[in-house]
Amino acid sequence: MKQENPDILCLQETKAEPGQLSSEILHIDGYTSYFSSSKVKKGYSGVVTYTKLEPLAVEHGFGIPRFDDEGRIVLNRYKDFTLLNIYYPNGAGSEERLKYKMEFYDAFLDFTEQLREKGENLVICGDVNTAHKEIDIARPKENEDVSGFLPMEREWLDKFLAHGYSDTFRMFNDKGDNYTWWHLITRARERNVGWRIDYFFVSNSFKPRVKNAYILPDVMGSDHCPIGIEIE
Repeated sequence: MKQENPDILCLQETKAEPGQLSSEILHIDGYTSYFSSSKVKKGYSGVVTYTKLEPLAVEHGFGIPRFDDEGRIVLNRYKDFTLLNIYYPNGAGSEERLKYKMEFYDAFLDFTEQLREKGENLVICGDVNTAHKEIDIARPKENEDVSGFLPMEREWLDKFLAHGYSDTFRMFNDKGDNYTWWHLITRARERNVGWRIDYFFVSNSFKPRVKNAYILPDVMGSDHCPIGIEIE
C-alpha cells in the first residue's frame, strides 16, 4: 500500500469479517474500506475495496441472495465510473460448484448489462478463476479438462467480451508468460508455470480513459500477484 500508493485497492478472498480485524487494517491512513463477507461460513471468500476517493454509493451484491451471501461483491459508484470488485467462484471442487460458477457468471453479466443500460461506465476488477486464451496459461494442453480452463468457462469469457467489454491488460501487452497465479505446493512461481486469472475489464465506452494496465509478478505474499490499471 505504501509503495504503490493506489487511489483504490481491491482485494479478493479476504476470508475475514471487519470485526476480526485490527484498526490498522480497517482504517489504513487516507483510505475508507468497504467489506463484503461471507454469510454462509466463516473464513471463506470475502472482498474489500480500499479507496481514497469517496464513492457516491456502495452496494454489496447482485440482489440475488445465493450469490450475494458468499460475500463476493463490492460495488463503488463514482462520478465517472462504477467499480465492481468481485471474487468469482472456483469451479474445481465439484460439478455442483462448477454449475454455481457458471450461474454466477451469467448473473454477473445480467447485472452489468443493467448498469450499462443506465449509462454507467464500468471498471471490473477481480479473480475471475478462468484463464481466457492459451496465451494466458503456461500449460494449456495439460489443463483442457481442469476447471479454470474448461471450454465452457473460456467460451463464457468470449461471450462476456463480445457484449462490449475489454481485457485491459491485452490492450497494452500481447505477449505470453504473463501470469497472475501460480500453484503454491509445486513451487510453480519459481518456474513461472502460471495462469492469468486476475483481470481488469472495462466497458468499451471507458476504454479511452485507460492509460496503462500491468501485472506486478515480483510482489510476494500470496499465490496471486497484484495487477493494476491507470485511468485518467
